[in-house]
Amino acid sequence: MKIPGAIALFLLLAGCTPTFLGGAGSGSSVPEESAASENRLSEHLSLLVHSDQAMAYYSLLDADVDLSSLDPLVLPDDDELLLLSDEQTPPDDEGVNVVPAEVTFDFPVVENEKVQYFIDYYARRSPTAFRRWLERSGRYLPMMRQIFAEEGLPQDLTYLAMIESGFNNRAYSWAHAAGPWQFIESTGKIFGLRNDWWRDERRDFEKSTRAAARFLRDLHRQFDGDWYLAIASYNAGGGKLRQAIRKYNTRDFWELSHGSYLQNETKNYVPKLLAVTLIAKEPEKYGFTDLEYEQPLDFEVARIPSATDLEIVADLCGVPYDEIKALNPELKRWSTPPGEKDYALRVPVGTLGAFTEKYAVIPADERANYARHRIRQGDTLLALAKTHGIRVDDIIALNNIKNPRALRVGMDLILPLKKGFTHRPINELSDDYVRSKRATYTVRKGDSLWSVARRFGVREKELRVWNRLGWSNVIRPGQTLIVSATSAKPDKTAAKKTGPVRKIVYRVKSGDTLWGIGRQFDVGTHQIMDWNNLSQEHVLRPGDSLTLMVRGDFRG
Repeated sequence: MKIPGAIALFLLLAGCTPTFLGGAGSGSSVPEESAASENRLSEHLSLLVHSDQAMAYYSLLDADVDLSSLDPLVLPDDDELLLLSDEQTPPDDEGVNVVPAEVTFDFPVVENEKVQYFIDYYARRSPTAFRRWLERSGRYLPMMRQIFAEEGLPQDLTYLAMIESGFNNRAYSWAHAAGPWQFIESTGKIFGLRNDWWRDERRDFEKSTRAAARFLRDLHRQFDGDWYLAIASYNAGGGKLRQAIRKYNTRDFWELSHGSYLQNETKNYVPKLLAVTLIAKEPEKYGFTDLEYEQPLDFEVARIPSATDLEIVADLCGVPYDEIKALNPELKRWSTPPGEKDYALRVPVGTLGAFTEKYAVIPADERANYARHRIRQGDTLLALAKTHGIRVDDIIALNNIKNPRALRVGMDLILPLKKGFTHRPINELSDDYVRSKRATYTVRKGDSLWSVARRFGVREKELRVWNRLGWSNVIRPGQTLIVSATSAKPDKTAAKKTGPVRKIVYRVKSGDTLWGIGRQFDVGTHQIMDWNNLSQEHVLRPGDSLTLMVRGDFRG
């Protein structure tokens, strides 16, 4: 969709970009849309000017934006990937809706042929993976149900997190949706979820659940109390559902599903939720016996007054470092965020008293063993060493600097503030998201080779080569395009994935894309953006320097 300049400027100043037209559940970036969408967006400009940020979001959702064409996230396990995929083929007609009599639900649950299809799919196609989901749910559902109850929502709606991510905090879609509820960054921001160099609150099981509850509550209000429409719009976007209602002149979700306007992912979204809810309520009925549910989350909260290394926290609590990280999944680095006072950090139950007592005697300047410094014009290692009272040799050793005179403006250095440093901070520059990849794309009406190339961060020439298009730019709706080199030829970087992580500086060449650079060094596009503080709209220019954290013997 082409946004008029005045509106685009307003959105930019307001901190709203078109990417957040995607629903939280879809992880969408915005496809090209029709002139009608532009008109609808213009109609709401007055509301944007007089509304707060949340209302601006819902006004923009009136645009005809389809969020359901996005790929589900991909987890490492093939069985879980199968369950999260959108390759299912339920019957076109759901048949008769029957209200289950045996179990009580707190939102409308029915059984029909489509729901039964997904019950069979989960219980028979990949029961081992679904068993893992059920057992994993024991860790998160009690907390999620409590939050939904506090927000006035049906507690059984928490099973949406199962079909979104399999209750995986680290889940990350190709379109940059993250966490158990799969918020894209801008949608998360609307609901108070921060994402910066140090943290990503979309991954936090409490904060993201609170945001999802408020989002669902608002959608429920938008659709006049119809939960099926609200749930479907969590996947496709409110604008898409409203357009479907206008197109088919019905507010019945099942009737809307008979048409071709909604994507299959949206048509299947409600029956999937109903299926997993029915199974989870009576697992034995569907063959899931002797389940070993994970223990519910239990923790205490310590208030951290200044930046503190998690290694120190773990030592004071007497637990492994990874246990502190697991309780605080929003933290992407080795430390609590610098500059933030009274940071709420979770610690294992029974450790808060001892931690508080021991922590109180540690001087403030000894709570952080490392500092992050971004190289500015005129910086030298000697000057940095004098400023922080450390040795030049330690800076060089920790950061694997080969040529101390070749520092680049914009590089990130980790400064070891004390002796006896480890490489944990360097290792944590490489994030731990579980990332998805999209290998193919089905062409839709209005697509062009240029728009598809831009959407996936590749070049038109690459699309022509991978899809044997010759010099033709002609593509047709329904055509399947290869949009990733990994599906066109073997991954030659596989052998380069071992070895220690080290920092390199890559000089951008003519024709480079973030996707191409990422593939060359076997890192994710979003990782490159994160390491270099690049926005979604950043344009690479020949001669730019990019900091990369790579494994193996790569040469920039």
